[in-house]
Amino acid sequence: MTQSSAPDVIEQLADLADPADTVHLQRFFKTAPGEYGEGDVFIGVRVPKTRSVVKKHVGLALPQIRLLLDSDVHEHRLAGLLILVAQFEKVSRPKFFDDEGRARIAGFYLTAVEDGRVNNWDLVDSSAGQILGGWLYDRDRRLIFELSDSGDLWRRRVALLTTYGFITRGDASTTLELAAQVLGDRRDLTQKAMGWMLREVGKRVDRDLLTGFLTENAADMGRMALSYACEHLTADERAHFRAAR
Repeated sequence: MTQSSAPDVIEQLADLADPADTVHLQRFFKTAPGEYGEGDVFIGVRVPKTRSVVKKHVGLALPQIRLLLDSDVHEHRLAGLLILVAQFEKVSRPKFFDDEGRARIAGFYLTAVEDGRVNNWDLVDSSAGQILGGWLYDRDRRLIFELSDSGDLWRRRVALLTTYGFITRGDASTTLELAAQVLGDRRDLTQKAMGWMLREVGKRVDRDLLTGFLTENAADMGRMALSYACEHLTADERAHFRAAR
């Protein structure tokens, strides 16, 4: 059987590309000068179609995944990350558990983050919680704060979304600690990520942890983060915390 390669993935994505979707995706992901996705290149492949290609190449070797991540084309990078997530999830299952493999994938992913290849919100959101969240759950988490402390938008979002992997396992501690440290970051994509993770703390872990955090910090939170965090609270509670600002 012929082994999959990055060119195979690229060719199959090109076959599914729609020029009309290219225009929409460039606008949606803010690729104009001065916007957060400035310069990102799209060929017009929607996520479900990208996932259909990924399913055919889940065994892609890491050097080939790196070729996808090094591409200027957004859909190539997304496909590479989705393949990486599939590989990490496989070697994390009891039947196939391979901690060396998990370490290798997590290290590979972290290198891609540090090299600036995980550089739009959907790329972060579809990979950080799954890979780093799974890998760091029962390990030293200082790396998360190092990523956030860099101040880089995408590294900070990776740090925040990594904690989703802890939240789904019932642990809100790192989310709350990190959120408290980035309260002053008013960038939209940080605000949304912070508020989203806080909301999930209340929804999936402990509602009282969320309201306790908001009681202490609502006055210092940005409007957007607070709005996201309060989504599942009662109308009276939302009004109370918004008034704190």
